[in-house]
Amino acid sequence: MAEKEEGKVAAEGGAEAEAEADEEVEVKFRLFDGSDIGPLRCNAVATTVAALKDRVVADWPKDKTIVPKNANDVKLISGGKILENDKNIAQCRAPFGDLPSTAITMHVVVQPSSAKSKPGELYNFIASMLDCLT
Repeated sequence: MAEKEEGKVAAEGGAEAEAEADEEVEVKFRLFDGSDIGPLRCNAVATTVAALKDRVVADWPKDKTIVPKNANDVKLISGGKILENDKNIAQCRAPFGDLPSTAITMHVVVQPSSAKSKPGELYNFIASMLDCLT
């Protein structure tokens, strides 16, 4: 009898893994000004964070003053964590108890490559500001 129960549990576990592999999720991207891109539907296992970043850049609204030039300029944040490019959506999702598991809002932060300063540049800027005060 115990063997039948173990087989049943294993079969249910396999069904859950198969359902997760086919799980479609809805992803919405919240921009810095409170507007959204999406929602779009994608496979939770097959879709990587890098692919989502490419989609954000491609769908970026034309009327925004801050525009990412490429996917490297974009950071996606979900559940308070910056998502890594090589992870898929299923690996990035945080468990939220009774909340719907198919709706995900990711926050988008744009940091253009040209705006990324080197530590020396920041030091020089601060030094020049201090010189102005003296």
